[in-house]
Amino acid sequence: MPTLSYDTQAVLATDKVRFQGQEVACVIADDPYIAKDACEAIDVDYEPLPVIVNPKQAVADGAPVIRDDKENQPDNVIYTWEVGDAAGTDRAFEQADVISRLQLHYPRSHPSPIECCGSIADFNRATSKLTVYMTTQAPHIIRAAVALVAELPEHMIRIISPDIGGGFGNKVPVYPGYVCSILASILLERPVKWIEDKTGNLISTGFARDIYLDGEMALRSDGKILGVRMHCDADHGAFFSDAQPSKFKIGLLHSAFAAYDIPVAHLRARGTYTNKAPGGVAYRCSFRVTEAMFFQERMVQAAADDLGMDQAAFRRMNFVRDEDFPHRTPLGFLTDSGQYAKCLDVGLRAINYEEFRKQQEEARSRGRLLGLGISTMTEPLGAGNSREYDILGIKMFDSAELKVHMTGKAIVRTGARTQGQGHETTWAQIVAHELGIPAEDIVVEEGDTDTAPFGMGTYASRSTPVAGAAVAMVARKIRAKARKLAAHLLEVSEEDIEWELGRFYVRSAPDRGVTIQECAMAAYSNMPDGMEPGLENTAYYDPPNLTWPFAVYIATVEVDPASGVWDVLSVVAVDDCGVRINPMIVEGQIMGGLTEAYAMANMQFITFDAEGNCVGSNYMDYLLPTAWETPGFELHSEVVTPCPHHPIGAKGIGECAAVGGPAAFVNAVIDALSGTGVRNIDMPLLPDRVWEALTHHRDVSGAPPVRTDD
Repeated sequence: MPTLSYDTQAVLATDKVRFQGQEVACVIADDPYIAKDACEAIDVDYEPLPVIVNPKQAVADGAPVIRDDKENQPDNVIYTWEVGDAAGTDRAFEQADVISRLQLHYPRSHPSPIECCGSIADFNRATSKLTVYMTTQAPHIIRAAVALVAELPEHMIRIISPDIGGGFGNKVPVYPGYVCSILASILLERPVKWIEDKTGNLISTGFARDIYLDGEMALRSDGKILGVRMHCDADHGAFFSDAQPSKFKIGLLHSAFAAYDIPVAHLRARGTYTNKAPGGVAYRCSFRVTEAMFFQERMVQAAADDLGMDQAAFRRMNFVRDEDFPHRTPLGFLTDSGQYAKCLDVGLRAINYEEFRKQQEEARSRGRLLGLGISTMTEPLGAGNSREYDILGIKMFDSAELKVHMTGKAIVRTGARTQGQGHETTWAQIVAHELGIPAEDIVVEEGDTDTAPFGMGTYASRSTPVAGAAVAMVARKIRAKARKLAAHLLEVSEEDIEWELGRFYVRSAPDRGVTIQECAMAAYSNMPDGMEPGLENTAYYDPPNLTWPFAVYIATVEVDPASGVWDVLSVVAVDDCGVRINPMIVEGQIMGGLTEAYAMANMQFITFDAEGNCVGSNYMDYLLPTAWETPGFELHSEVVTPCPHHPIGAKGIGECAAVGGPAAFVNAVIDALSGTGVRNIDMPLLPDRVWEALTHHRDVSGAPPVRTDD
């Protein structure tokens, strides 16, 4: 079957199994118990093969070719990709007073939605129509993929995505279970249901991250960054199935250092096949941006330490200044607005920065290890304009359809798909803001390809930046027609009509007016000659550029030197996401993102041993934070920089804290260990890793393979 990155993936293994957990057989039964018993009766004779669990092994001389099923695939390299000015970066390094280097691994992590993936396929032979209820974040994209796999015309396929129990990127790809249920229903002409269990979800569905960094920064002795050089190796597992823009093989990793005024940079990336489940899903991030910001902020801290500079002062010195927008980043993006230094100042005041530094020195004299970590980030959201962004050749616009009934009630349909982001509330508020229709009179529908306009779905924080923009634009189309209706009802020219929320009135006689509800009734009963009846429209929004929210996350921690256990003392978040449509939803997104950031930094451990066995494929090992473990968060919203090109000035927020948060926690622990010679501990910062670093005064890698015989 096709993947979303122009690769192919086996629905069921035939010649060989390429990772633990790969599907090898499909059993269909009347109930799940019979199916499980039948699975137990299947005897598979496996012949052990050499195992590759990291990119270094994948490119080693004599490494076995994992995808020997593909033509013209002589090795395990999927792609090499680079961006930036290599020669200019080399010159910057020649002029540097100090070169800071850092190597680290952003480990595999799993989105772990509360409900697993599943589908119910129902092929109706009489109508030749296939209906699939499916836990997907991108119904229209899945419909196109199903049309290719099942060889059915697209208009005879209906994908319905109900409440899907969370997604976080895990429910964007096409999975073999979906395909098996669909093909089985077509063959048997009966509804066929597939639901995976938790272990199956953890071991075989889309992972995220798993990238290795070899980073260097050229520095002037006064603290100015002259250039950045990054080499990244991405472990994609057995199939290249990333859901990301086709043009960018490693997603938007080159968004690194977008908030910093750096003259020149160069990024080289390489993707490899390994004997793992396919990875690369955009787990609460905009296509590898989480890795970009983590690498960036870990490199920034290491550079400041190498220079002996204060962490905050080093960042402030190198930030893009307010007056320098629009700003072209060293790796090619165009950022449009921001108040970076102001956000940092708000965060430092909130954390009581100077006082904490005094407390830190005093505590160290008594054997206590306190640390403070800063992470700043600007994330490219709302991918993206049709000149550069597509998935499987489909441009990444989005859409909204708005129908105002004659009674003034409205229904909004979009090509997005909510998984808890609050689209029902947000889209209704946008329409209410544009038309004055009460939010309680507006119904929002999503997730049904037979009724929703075509859209790319919800992931990579595209909801408000793209779909939300489409909602605003279609509402303005409705308002433009309603203005003509108002002029007709008030018997004046359209140029004499003024608008206030929910009401048109005559400029020279403000008391003479009609409501939007009266205009809606007229659209069906009293329209002017030549006007098409009805009050409905559709808008397709092709964003002119990405949006760029900015955030500062600061965490303070205490590390127990005897055990390596670290506790969070405080967390401050300052998010500038442009115009906030619903502050409560924004705060919920930030808190959820920070919780996931803390989990990645502290406890979520999933890896592989030398035999390719997945270590951590259950929730006894792969820990999810509960309310007991999760620290409190102090949120600040006083910095607001509207996006200059978005219809309502919004920039997006859903992923920012998960993107920028992990580095704040890691930087805080490394700061607590300052003076010990430790520059890096790979996530998660488990107590044994921190203890090892403290005891032996060395960096600790978490890269696979791990030993399981200790």
